[in-house]
Amino acid sequence: MAETAHSHAGHGHGARVDRAWLLLAALLAAVAVMDAAALWPVVRFTGGALLDTAPFIAFAVLAIGGLKASGAENLVARAFQGRETRMIVLAAVVGGLAPFCSCEVIPFIAALLALGAPLSAVMAFWLASPLMDPAMFLITSGTLGLDFALAKTAAAVGLGLMGGFGTWAFAATPVLRDPLRARSAPTCETSCCSSKTPFSGTPVWRFWNDPARRATFRSAALENAGFLLKWLTLAYAVEAVMIRYVPAEWIAGLVGGPGLGPIVLGALLGAPAYLNGYAAVPLVDALLNQGMSNGAAMSFMLAGGVSCIPAAIAVWALVKPRVFAAYLGYAFAGSVIAGLLWQSIA
Repeated sequence: MAETAHSHAGHGHGARVDRAWLLLAALLAAVAVMDAAALWPVVRFTGGALLDTAPFIAFAVLAIGGLKASGAENLVARAFQGRETRMIVLAAVVGGLAPFCSCEVIPFIAALLALGAPLSAVMAFWLASPLMDPAMFLITSGTLGLDFALAKTAAAVGLGLMGGFGTWAFAATPVLRDPLRARSAPTCETSCCSSKTPFSGTPVWRFWNDPARRATFRSAALENAGFLLKWLTLAYAVEAVMIRYVPAEWIAGLVGGPGLGPIVLGALLGAPAYLNGYAAVPLVDALLNQGMSNGAAMSFMLAGGVSCIPAAIAVWALVKPRVFAAYLGYAFAGSVIAGLLWQSIA
């Protein structure tokens, strides 16, 4: 369920310019003022990178639209049925592949926890869900290569399994006992959270026969196209600036080379440096080109994805701080382990 599009655009007098476009404008303005000769190369690099990625963006947009229109998200609920160990495995797999926004999961998870769904399965879902989805897989494979995309997908599921089975093993401890906050979870007013019974019903794969589902397809496709375009444009511009102005020796000295240190540092830097899952891909591409180690790149993307604001808020809204701390602890440990494994085989 990585961070797919979830528009919060205003209406009427309350409409505001999106922050991604504002950041892009500010970045280009800074380049124009400080080094006018570099402006066109930065714009040209950004446009070329977008054109190279366009086939992956188009396929991702169509795939997300089809999944939304068919109601495939309803399959998520099936991961939370049956034996607890089975739930953990399915929750990690589904969480790592499902294309749903973070706010959409809040009412769904709140209902599951209130009805007694084990925290272990919920933890597995929460940890895996911000890290990968079909669109992010395509964008990642198009920029960083199929091997990296497959490795990150495996790491997302593995991180979910680690957190799920770790929670299952220590469920009776003071940290994980009685996990829910006393107050009710907040609601959100976005379109993806409007349903009182999220993820209910049966998927309809031939959605094009239903006018309402065709409208859902158009809406989801356009929304996600806009979402990907704005963040990837900003990210490629940041990549162009980094390549031009940040010394490769500095990056290589900080997060390059073998060993545990660069991987741990990559995980620690992931949270504050993470824009979102899609924008992180070009950022990591630039860092790799300047000397970042493969293991540090993997730990950066995993730790940053789990601790990014939409994913973290979804967890913080429902559970007590000690459980939230366990969530972050799983994320950091799993990111470092995945980075070490990827470093050894890449």
